[in-house]
Amino acid sequence: MQKVKLEELGLKDYNETWEYQEKLFKSVVDIKINNRKNNLTTPTPNYFLFVEHPHVYTLGKNGDLSNLLLNEAQLKAKGATFYKINRGGDITYHGPGQIVGYPILDLGNFFTDIHKYLRFLEEVIIKTLGDYGIKSERSEGETGVWLDVGTPFARKICALGVRASRWVTMHGFALNVNTNLGYFDHIIPCGIKGKAVTSLEVELGRKVPLDDVKDKILKNFSILFEVVFVDEKIG
Repeated sequence: MQKVKLEELGLKDYNETWEYQEKLFKSVVDIKINNRKNNLTTPTPNYFLFVEHPHVYTLGKNGDLSNLLLNEAQLKAKGATFYKINRGGDITYHGPGQIVGYPILDLGNFFTDIHKYLRFLEEVIIKTLGDYGIKSERSEGETGVWLDVGTPFARKICALGVRASRWVTMHGFALNVNTNLGYFDHIIPCGIKGKAVTSLEVELGRKVPLDDVKDKILKNFSILFEVVFVDEKIG
């Protein structure tokens, strides 16, 4: 079983977290490069970061800026920031009450298939929602996890966007738990017009403790990816 170093970052600025991810990501890639160059077999570590961000909008590298419906002054008035970043996917929102998970994995330790990786991440969330009695699924051609796909009530509960280089991953998923969904009104989420968003709180009609959801995510992740989590300060 692979070990994954788990770190809970709490509420942390998006840019600071991005830089931290990049540092961990680079450290894994550097080991792989050194192994190949010097014919070594130094094991590569795997990481999993849990974080909540203050209000922020992020746009993937191939995203369309017109999907952000606020100008700079309006962003400031909303107490939100904006970053264009190096993941796949279009625009999304992060904020308090949302669980963001950033697995930094060497897929060489698992399977070298980025599509399978994305499907596995989606499956972790689908199983987690199932633990709350919520039936969710994939929507063909639209990354993430959805409810009532193929109906006029289709709504997205979890966004996904990853980057991979040399089979090392970064970025990840954002699951709406007790999220203020009003912030999604200022974007065309993931560039998909006319699709609603939802949260665990909305679907269940009550606030849901974030720690409970995280425990279920870790349980389902450990089963699907066949890993054991190790709690330790990484930085």
